[in-house]
Amino acid sequence: MAQIGRMNKLEVVREVGFGVYLDGDDLGGILLPKRYVPEGCKLGDRLDVFVYMDSEEFPIAITDAPLVQLGQAASLKVVSVEKVGVFLDWGLPKDLFLPYSEIRSQHPEVGQHVMVYVYLDNTNRICASARLDRFLDKTPADYKRNQQVELVIAAQTDLGYKAVVNGTHWGVLYHDEVFRKLRRGYKTRGFIKQVRPDGKIDLSLDKPGYAKVDRLQQKILQYLDEHNGYSPLNDKSQPEQIYSTYGISKKAYKMAIGGLYRQRLITIDEDGIRLVEGN
Repeated sequence: MAQIGRMNKLEVVREVGFGVYLDGDDLGGILLPKRYVPEGCKLGDRLDVFVYMDSEEFPIAITDAPLVQLGQAASLKVVSVEKVGVFLDWGLPKDLFLPYSEIRSQHPEVGQHVMVYVYLDNTNRICASARLDRFLDKTPADYKRNQQVELVIAAQTDLGYKAVVNGTHWGVLYHDEVFRKLRRGYKTRGFIKQVRPDGKIDLSLDKPGYAKVDRLQQKILQYLDEHNGYSPLNDKSQPEQIYSTYGISKKAYKMAIGGLYRQRLITIDEDGIRLVEGN
């Protein structure tokens, strides 16, 4: 079934002078205007299209992909401020509407970015809301430890970074899990560290546990080979130093060098780590 506000793969079922109609199932025939019809398009072809409702409440398809889709969050730029609300650039010819009723505090100005969630209003019009709490954490956080998820950074807090998890829940990346500044709206892959008894979600940018250790160990051994068997980074080094060299957390690094030490491949000294002679 075709979904409003989402990318869909729909079949061409009718050709007309001003475009083609696509099979929208319950939505009926959906017009793809002529300027969006790919060259050589024919009946039976399946096209990737974005579907929205036009001003007369008819579904329309375009081949352009928006910056954000229904049920997702993103940081979008304000392109105009009108009496009824704010309009945002989401990568499509028709700007995304953010009603004043969906803005939490001070009205944004042209050029500013706003963190929003995309939803359908009661007329099936695609709109944006800056009141993300209205749409998130509405279902139980049914995630498993180490599960991979999609994250959108929403805000920096005293604890770390608040992130939208899979477009449905709030989660937190604590400061000791992040060693670079993350901008609002940044999209990245992450992992579930744990779901607390109260439903709050702790996140990590690295997969928890030992899953990455073998690869990290190889990376560390390669570094030692290239630097005369020595690295100044040991288990007491600063997290920022470790991240700038290897792009990993201190916890992951300690796991990796601990494994190498137990295999008697390295020694861990006060001034760093050293490759054991003969390796």
